[in-house]
Amino acid sequence: MEWKGRRQSDNVEDRRGDATRGGFGRNPFGRNGGFSFPSGGGVGRRGGGLSIGTIIFLVVIYLIFKAMGIDLMQVLDGGMTGGSGYEQSQSESTSTPADDEMTAFMRTVLAETEDTWQGIFQAQGRDYEEPTLVLFADATQSACGFASAATGPFYCPGDHKVYLDTAFFQELERKFGASGDFAEAYVVAHEVGHHVQNLLGILPKFNQARQRMSEAEANKMSVRVELQADCFAGIWGKYTEQKGMLDAGDLEEALNAAQQIGDDTLQKRSQGYVVPESFNHGTSDQRMRWFKRGFDSGQLAACDTFSGPL
Repeated sequence: MEWKGRRQSDNVEDRRGDATRGGFGRNPFGRNGGFSFPSGGGVGRRGGGLSIGTIIFLVVIYLIFKAMGIDLMQVLDGGMTGGSGYEQSQSESTSTPADDEMTAFMRTVLAETEDTWQGIFQAQGRDYEEPTLVLFADATQSACGFASAATGPFYCPGDHKVYLDTAFFQELERKFGASGDFAEAYVVAHEVGHHVQNLLGILPKFNQARQRMSEAEANKMSVRVELQADCFAGIWGKYTEQKGMLDAGDLEEALNAAQQIGDDTLQKRSQGYVVPESFNHGTSDQRMRWFKRGFDSGQLAACDTFSGPL
């Protein structure tokens, strides 16, 4: 992806290394919470492993000690650290060159989404409100509640912000086999797609409607919401192609990422079988098809996931 030297957005809030941004609130994935990019952790698990309550308790204990300046992982590992290349100790005040390049990349991708959606909204006589991209490490607080790296990237309608722990990209490559800068850009474009849905009134209607839905019904509707965000990400991809920004293989990177994070693929990888009624993002085939539909058409009208079969 030819991104260097292009405009960078000012709408990026970098909270990495900022211990004061943490906190404890309601889960961002409650019935009125955020819209996440799946991280693949525990999807559709039945039995075995740690309970959700236990995991939350352990995370809380870990964060309390970390706020006190004690890194339990370093204690357990005898002072050796693993983690991602983008994570920093809260005592560090300087960023690494990798962090600087990642920040520049994120600012550039966000700027390209701004240009794309500004143009589309303007053509429809609408104003596009630009979202803020929050970069964090380990955990942070949003208007939708407390978020940790385990939740994966997500969009919060309450504050119009996209939240992203950049270490997720290493997980995307190492755990899911989805590498490449355009695959990473697809993740951001998908979450910005949720912001577009919010501005168009789609998310408010969904949040209101799912209060009256069963869990199974809400999951089915959530799939349609997520696939539309994939289609909107495809529209953004079309505009980047028209600008001559895509390299050979970039489209395949995004499609591979869409395939790797499909509900069926994630469940097969984590537990060896699938539970279709628990799907809430769409299958690998659906995610690839809807991204490609947006990419091929470049039109909002092509992204109506709420009418007819998926």
